[in-house]
Amino acid sequence: MVNLHRARKARARQAAQAAAGENRIRFGQTKADRERLADELERQRRHLEGHALTEREEHEKPRG
Repeated sequence: MVNLHRARKARARQAAQAAAGENRIRFGQTKADRERLADELERQRRHLEGHALTEREEHEKPRG
């Protein structure tokens, strides 16, 4: 005899594990990947910040 409650729970557990596996593949990043991405973004931010144009001072604005 099969306990239907246990069978339903087991089926639900398998479905949840399958969905979790798909999400790990789709969204998962290793810690090293996250750190590498963060380092790259920081490097790009510093590079752009170093090349940013500053606002003109009031006396430097063109007349007209």
